[in-house]
Amino acid sequence: MALLPKLGYEYAERVVTDVFGGYRHKARIGEGEFYDTRNLTSAEYPLLANRKKRARVCAVKNPGGILAKEKLAYVSDGTLWYDGEATALTGLLPGEKQLVSMGAYIVVFPDKQYWNTADPADFGSLEASYSSAGGVEYSLCREDGTPYASPTRGDTAPSSPAEGALWIDSSGSERVLKQWNGALGEWAEIPTVYTRLRFISEGELPELFEKYDGVSISGAAIDTCNGDHVICAIGGGDGELDFIVVTGLLDEAFTQTEGTVRLARKTPEMDFVIECKNRLWGCRYGMTDGKTINEIYCSALGDFKNWRQYMGLSTDSWTASVGSDGPWTGAVNYLGCPMFFKENRIHRVSVSSVGAHQITETVCRGVQEGCAKSLQVVNETLLYKSRSDVCAYQGGFPESVSDALGEERYYDAAAGVLGERYYISMRDADGAWKLFVYDIRRNLWMREDELHAKAFAALGDELYCLTEDALLSLTGSVGTKEPFVAWACETGMLAYQQPDRKYVSRFNFRLSMEEGAQLDVYLMYDSSGEWVRQGRIRMKGTRTVTLPVRPRRCDHLRIRLVGKGEVRLYSIAKILTMGSDVG
Repeated sequence: MALLPKLGYEYAERVVTDVFGGYRHKARIGEGEFYDTRNLTSAEYPLLANRKKRARVCAVKNPGGILAKEKLAYVSDGTLWYDGEATALTGLLPGEKQLVSMGAYIVVFPDKQYWNTADPADFGSLEASYSSAGGVEYSLCREDGTPYASPTRGDTAPSSPAEGALWIDSSGSERVLKQWNGALGEWAEIPTVYTRLRFISEGELPELFEKYDGVSISGAAIDTCNGDHVICAIGGGDGELDFIVVTGLLDEAFTQTEGTVRLARKTPEMDFVIECKNRLWGCRYGMTDGKTINEIYCSALGDFKNWRQYMGLSTDSWTASVGSDGPWTGAVNYLGCPMFFKENRIHRVSVSSVGAHQITETVCRGVQEGCAKSLQVVNETLLYKSRSDVCAYQGGFPESVSDALGEERYYDAAAGVLGERYYISMRDADGAWKLFVYDIRRNLWMREDELHAKAFAALGDELYCLTEDALLSLTGSVGTKEPFVAWACETGMLAYQQPDRKYVSRFNFRLSMEEGAQLDVYLMYDSSGEWVRQGRIRMKGTRTVTLPVRPRRCDHLRIRLVGKGEVRLYSIAKILTMGSDVG
């Protein structure tokens, strides 16, 4: 019986990757991760998909800042725009702005201007100043401005005083105003004494200032009237002299005819400003009026115009010095708590209902200088760019979430939030801008493209960003959409030769594409730097296809997919075949 030869067969094994883990810019990465991506999204995880089309909402010129309230607000060429219309707030200085929302108001820094979204005619400056143009009359008065009768002055009490007579007692170290109480038969001290200043301002003064404004007075001939005061009463107009009432003891009525008396309601120069608990909070580091400043401020409760209102109440303004060195790098309202950052510190303000606010300090990674706009809250977690990484903060110490970005250093970051995704635009050491998206729920990163976003604002289900010349909607719900999305991804290093004499004989890509979409597949062999195109698909209708790619023999390889149009990548299958002992 003749022996027949034994027929061999080709061993084949199929390894499928159907969960795609996003961007990981590292030398060694896992299956389903990509060394680089462009315009891809994790929104359809575990599939790999292109991002949504963006849209151009309108052109902008010299963009200054952006804010989302009930409608979208932004600064273009020195004018505040709201809901697509120019407001009356114009003439803003060139440069970056901080738009802060407080109630119905939008407050613009560093210009110190405001505009009321509910009453468009209500706008102006946080600060006010007035200089007397004529004689200023000083008189002793009650809190409402009603003048007192002339008091008696001396070390000893007047004899046989009439009911309600006034006496300035100068027998002690400080002068005290007292009033005769006939029923008790004694002189009763008046605890708070007021001085009225009358100006020839023809109704201008009541238009500039309001009751309880904190003002600085200078040039007054009466020394007790100079310095910081709270306006206890204000009036005038309709043919009457304008007046203000401040605390202070005056010996006798007096008229100042020389010099200029100046009143000013001032807002401090601040590096960063936020709103929290119906106040504005700010910080300042540097030289102001010839003095070195390292302070945190807050406005009076419910009053963003007053930063020097001190009446001994829980609603007062507040200022505190800070001992840590270095400039402030950012501020944020995190879970109802004002937080101020330096590159190596977090200062947290505990807001007191009685006005006794306290500052705590944590020595840790803070916000990188120039990255204040990276501070964003996603699902109650605060994310921001530090010098070395992107950090997540939940009240203790920050933790890094950006290992996937690799060793590249980034600067000048600005960020926005849409749902559970954190968009951050920043430049690398070579000055190239990159837009990354971090999916906080899935802990996945994607790089989109080279978009330089100056600032972001989320309104409803849309995220808007300002560029150098345009306002964009990043999911295309508003505006003119781009025609298509050009996308790409690149794998890490893949071994051609597998254990047990197996090698990769074929890759199968299973994907769906819309009509008109296109896909090119490239391979790079043995880190040669040359990408070799392996095939192209151009769809004539929307359907699911499988694209086979056969690599040549090599030590290792990389895969690059480059396409445009809508795509969904379901899986990448490696077909492994048994080879000989010598390969």
